[in-house]
Amino acid sequence: MKREIITTADGSSSIRITDWNENYHSQFGAIQESYHVFIRNGLEHWMKANPAKKEICILEIGFGTGLNAFITYLETKKLNLKIGFEGVEAYPISKAEAEQLNYVSELKAGFSEDVFLKMHDVSWDESHVLGSHFTLRKRLHRFEEITDSAKFDLIYFDAFGANVQAELWTATMFKKMYFALKNRGVLVTYAAKGSVRRAMLEAGFHAERLSGPPGKREMLRATKVL
Repeated sequence: MKREIITTADGSSSIRITDWNENYHSQFGAIQESYHVFIRNGLEHWMKANPAKKEICILEIGFGTGLNAFITYLETKKLNLKIGFEGVEAYPISKAEAEQLNYVSELKAGFSEDVFLKMHDVSWDESHVLGSHFTLRKRLHRFEEITDSAKFDLIYFDAFGANVQAELWTATMFKKMYFALKNRGVLVTYAAKGSVRRAMLEAGFHAERLSGPPGKREMLRATKVL
């Protein structure tokens, strides 16, 4: 599939798959979307619900450009929180593509530029310590192959939209996510379609609608409650 670097409305980069006319992030702002969906309504929500816990294990469905992983690294560097971050991706971007993304400059994170580049340069399917608080493991396989059980506290569900990959937004897929989470674990996604919420409910989740990021009215958050 042909890919091209684009600039979203908040000035941050994304990638467009031209064959699908589908972007890796919201056209209204890649960084804004990441902070709103995955940090504020995901990581910060989990931290408020678990104030005594100092370690968290995160699974990202769609490692993509590494933006969510990098922002998570930057945010938790400020906190007393140790993170094990696992990103699943079947079709990685190239190092050359990663070097064209402007996240380091837009986030004013020149002090961590080496970390962002390492995220794309380190080997797959091995754990890499990227700081005293952050360990990264990139997993090179399809989302359908996930078989984890009660391993993760939080899932960033950032797959391509249901309009191009409907099979990733079914009850079968969300059941895999349900099993992968610990009890009281949380899944957040930018999606808000009724069919997606119904799939979450069928998988066993408690699902709630939240205000969406710029350019989108709503998003979804799902919680595993045994």
